[in-house]
Amino acid sequence: MGVTYDFDAVVDRRGTWCVQWDGVADRFGVDGLLPFTISDMDFATAPEVLAALRARLEHGVFGYTTWQHDDFRSAVAHWYATRYGTTIDTGQLVYGPSVLSQLSQLLQMWTAEGDGVVVHTPVYDGFRKAITGLGRELRGVPVGDWEALERELARPDAKVLVLCSPHNPTGYVWTAEELARTAALAERYGAAVISDEIHADFVHEEHAGRAHVPWTRVAGGGRWALITSGSKAFNFPALNGSYGLIGDPDDRAEFLRRMETAEGLASPAVLSLTAHIAAYREGAAWLDAVRAYVAGNLAYVAERLAAELPEVGWVPPQAGYLAWIDLRAVGVDDAALQRELVEREGVAIMGGAVYGAPGFVRLNVGCPRGKVVRGVEALVRAVGAVR
Repeated sequence: MGVTYDFDAVVDRRGTWCVQWDGVADRFGVDGLLPFTISDMDFATAPEVLAALRARLEHGVFGYTTWQHDDFRSAVAHWYATRYGTTIDTGQLVYGPSVLSQLSQLLQMWTAEGDGVVVHTPVYDGFRKAITGLGRELRGVPVGDWEALERELARPDAKVLVLCSPHNPTGYVWTAEELARTAALAERYGAAVISDEIHADFVHEEHAGRAHVPWTRVAGGGRWALITSGSKAFNFPALNGSYGLIGDPDDRAEFLRRMETAEGLASPAVLSLTAHIAAYREGAAWLDAVRAYVAGNLAYVAERLAAELPEVGWVPPQAGYLAWIDLRAVGVDDAALQRELVEREGVAIMGGAVYGAPGFVRLNVGCPRGKVVRGVEALVRAVGAVR
């Protein structure tokens, strides 16, 4: 008999210094809102991860640590083999405190100030901040616009394509054919590819008919890096840890040199290593269960929107727990909608303008069903009040 998990149980996150609940006023100007914002979940991580963390804490000594050992490397290899049917070269592995910190280092390695960095739009705001904060020029192309992608990659100063795979915020899952086409275009025009795959473990295969394809399977001969973490799927981003795969040995050596010397990050967070190993060795059943629960949340959102706002025509995303909802068909003003949500409904839902897409909202449903119900009903009422 399989293990069951209670995802309906409410975990009170207030007072734990979390961005979503305790930091809501920083973005929305009001404390105490019910948040559906930053992309972490309200669920406790897998019991197997918690057990491994408790055991490591019981040891009591937290000295300098290395990630370059077989326990970690073999756990990552096991995950890719069992989850994606993919054999990785563990000699290509690198480590960093976060996916965005890896992105920053790679951009500094492969671009100079003023160079173009191509991304798909709408774009995750963390990419925008990293790219523009380094003085690079963000060049957006709409998801699925292959002519625009080739046009931007063909520009002589377009040095890097930052690929979000699966895509955030839309939840789009790229096919193997699309990824191979992307790799061929990047190689043709000499652009490196940085593939952020942190949402890969949350592909809703049974609903979308798609499966995640790691970049390593399509990379070809171009310059590339795959950056990711188990923290998104298993909900432990506060443990601060990510890893990547870099194809070229010289690039890999330079990346590690920068992390260990220039950044002073030779010693990783031991609890992140512990969590990753436990998640990848023992956490598959929990992940399957939480993904199925989230799929139920997304189905509920689709049902309510179909009943109350049928002109929106919303369907669940192919990956993730973020409902990316196009409200342009109902003609609401973004600022008026946000005022209604915050001041009357008492909820915080991310507006699409954050990702360069006015007229959309991004609703996080990585939470118990009761919270989802409150958020969707608030959104429906708010749209009705301002349309």
